[in-house]
Amino acid sequence: MIPHENRFESDPDAVLGDLPGLPSGWTISTPDPSDRFDVARLTHLLRAHERHARGWAGSGVDDVLVEVSEHGLRMRENVVVRDEDGDIHAWGSVHDRSVGRMLFVHIVQRDLSDDVADSCSDLLVEWAEAQARAVGRARGLAVQQIDTGAFEGDQRQARWLAGSGFEKVRTWWQMSRPVTPDEEGLVATPDRWTDRGVVFRLVRRTGAGLPDEDDLHDVHQVLEGAFVDHFNSSEETFEEFVHRLREDPGHRWDHWWLAELADGVEGGGRQPVGALIGTVSEDSTGPDGSYVSYLGVLEAARGRGVAKGLLRTIIADAASRGRNRVGLEVDADSSTGATGLYTSMGWVTKYVTESWHRDVPVA
Repeated sequence: MIPHENRFESDPDAVLGDLPGLPSGWTISTPDPSDRFDVARLTHLLRAHERHARGWAGSGVDDVLVEVSEHGLRMRENVVVRDEDGDIHAWGSVHDRSVGRMLFVHIVQRDLSDDVADSCSDLLVEWAEAQARAVGRARGLAVQQIDTGAFEGDQRQARWLAGSGFEKVRTWWQMSRPVTPDEEGLVATPDRWTDRGVVFRLVRRTGAGLPDEDDLHDVHQVLEGAFVDHFNSSEETFEEFVHRLREDPGHRWDHWWLAELADGVEGGGRQPVGALIGTVSEDSTGPDGSYVSYLGVLEAARGRGVAKGLLRTIIADAASRGRNRVGLEVDADSSTGATGLYTSMGWVTKYVTESWHRDVPVA
């Protein structure tokens, strides 16, 4: 369930106490989402981090607001390190993602001296450890996992994480596929089409424009079932699932699809066996793209072309909207054959990211 108040410790001074290693006059605090200077500074820090580690920046103000806005703070907490003038030089964010899994964002200004940068990193990790214990206690856990990431090749980030007891556990391919206008004809219509006894359709909408709740439950159940045997799967309640996805800056209800078996189902009904949740990737300098946030097929239905059909649907949908690409993330060590499907359909790896984990005893 979504708590009325977040499960973290909101006072950074209560968590960290003294600030060894920081220059005189530097402080810790929480960022103010209503302060345009704080938001602008965090956006600058995030984009500089991406540009240095990946070669280009893709995030914007909306991505920062997901972490620090009042809406997001029901499941998140943030801390920043400021100099004597109040300027922000480091930023940490934690997200109570699901049972036993806490996400951690860890960003330190790139041009700080090594000793100050190291001290900032140490403080962010110490703060995250304390938050892991706080959220773990609130959830009644013995161990709380911290899940953070790095771009492949970012040696400074990897050094900090390894030195703080994190272990690199997974590699992810961030893939993209070009979309051409003629691919609008890949399917009869992205709203609804049928192939070999499988119906592919958008999640239904009510008269008020909101999604049909039964369909949303079907999407959640399919994805929970499809990913139960995947790496680092963690149970997420329906309320957590919907709340989190609605926070995504690219969220659109008309980018959610279900795949249903229409044959061999008792009583002539349909059995949900696949789901795809897409988002829009906005681009201020050119055409927007689409992104596959989730694609899952129940094990009993694999091999019937369900995943391929859902991918053809989002490609056709992107083409119909004038978009020029569809992106996705795939586990480089996936045992489902997903990487082979994506490459066969034209996806190529654009860059690589890593998952780093640390288990924190709660007691």
